[in-house]
Amino acid sequence: MRKCLLTIIVFFSVTLLGHAEPPKGYPFLGYDEGMRLASQQHKKIFLYFGRYGCGYCGKTNIESFSDATLHKIYPEHYVLIYVDTESGHRINLPSGERISEMELGARLNVVGTPLFFYMEPDGKVILRAPGFKTVKDFMDMDRYVQSNLYHKLSINEFLKQHP
Repeated sequence: MRKCLLTIIVFFSVTLLGHAEPPKGYPFLGYDEGMRLASQQHKKIFLYFGRYGCGYCGKTNIESFSDATLHKIYPEHYVLIYVDTESGHRINLPSGERISEMELGARLNVVGTPLFFYMEPDGKVILRAPGFKTVKDFMDMDRYVQSNLYHKLSINEFLKQHP
């Protein structure tokens, strides 16, 4: 009985940890490569801050990023970047400054995961979206960002006018 319980605990621990990485099947890049590509292609950025052991990251990956429509449009609309908030991995900011992924998270006020940023190709933040998001949430945020109305309207104003 004890051995069976230990096996179940280990199985669920490994399963949850494995799902806290970027969603499978998406072309997520590291920060440096993604920022460089977004600048070269003049393409907006979808930046995902996650971490190992984050239950809501796993829930988002399984329940939302498994959607076929999301899987199709997000790689078309954005350069996808994943940052591990607990990583000591060093990255280069567009300014040339070299910091850790953890320091980037601190600068962008990442206090919990998952946290999603929609950004201009130069790294200017368009929208910050914390916590678990449904497929509908991601679709609404994509409509908002792709409309370019974020220059005039908050996301709440946009969604009231464009339900």
